[in-house]
Amino acid sequence: MRGLRHDYPFDPSYGYGLDELLAIEPPPEPEGFADFWRDRYRRCQTLDPEPQVRPRSDARKDRSVLDLDYRSTDGFPIRGWLLEPKAGPPQRGFVIGHGYGGINEPDFALPFPDAAYLIPCFRGLGRSRRAPISENPAWHVLHDIHRRDRYILGGCVEDLWLGVSTLLAVHPELEGRLGYLGTSFGGGIGALALPWEPRLARAHLSVPSFGHQPLRLRLPTVGSAASVQAFARTHGHVAETLAYYDAAVAARHIRQPMHLAAALFDPAVAPPGQFAIYNALPGPKWLFVLTAGHFEHPQRAAEETQLLADLREFFAADEPRISPLVQPAPEP
Repeated sequence: MRGLRHDYPFDPSYGYGLDELLAIEPPPEPEGFADFWRDRYRRCQTLDPEPQVRPRSDARKDRSVLDLDYRSTDGFPIRGWLLEPKAGPPQRGFVIGHGYGGINEPDFALPFPDAAYLIPCFRGLGRSRRAPISENPAWHVLHDIHRRDRYILGGCVEDLWLGVSTLLAVHPELEGRLGYLGTSFGGGIGALALPWEPRLARAHLSVPSFGHQPLRLRLPTVGSAASVQAFARTHGHVAETLAYYDAAVAARHIRQPMHLAAALFDPAVAPPGQFAIYNALPGPKWLFVLTAGHFEHPQRAAEETQLLADLREFFAADEPRISPLVQPAPEP
């Protein structure tokens, strides 16, 4: 991966090979971490998201597209889309978590034609933009970072939980057949949300953010972590908040079967943080190794096609495995 040509003033592989990445352990868990998240989840379960869906005129040949609105915590209005199969009732459902910067239209490169896909825009982003929250990832990631209980990432996790409630309100017959697909920002939010969310049976995270916050505060990057690093240099308490928003620490508590796509080279989400999330997972897990994340390269289209095929196999499989693309680290 060090052979990829780039113009960054740092090495986006950070000097790690695959064996070294597979040996990274998550940081210590702060006191009260699990109670902090369980209490938030319990509060969300008392709320009615009051979902509203409206058909659109731009339906695709195989899917209906509906505009979606629901209410999250603090009455925050969340907007997005609901995709439904035209061929018949959905046989499974997914909540989809988007990357940083939001999403303007649904991504239709999805693994199952028979599924319903709920695609929310997390608070402050995309269709859920709302002052005074900035859409710019460099500012969004700092919103209320000085207040552990109000940090914006926690609200986004709650948006995901209320998204699950919304999907089940619209399609109650899908109970027990729900999954999660999250990329980058949405991957990190998913890792924080999944340990406490039993209604999601299994999940896929691609190049997930917010893993191993101590490393995230140190490694050079062009992603949202750069603004967190700059803020932390003059605000010493930031690390105390981030300890409760560490996706690798949260991953220790995930019990669902997990599929993770992690990159060997990534200038925006450092690979050591991605692999710290995978390594921390205690339950059944599959790994798909990407050449690079957040970076155009010749193998990207082929890898995306292969990843979709891998996801179809994962969500249909009974047993976990390590992707054949990976050579596991040798036993000590």
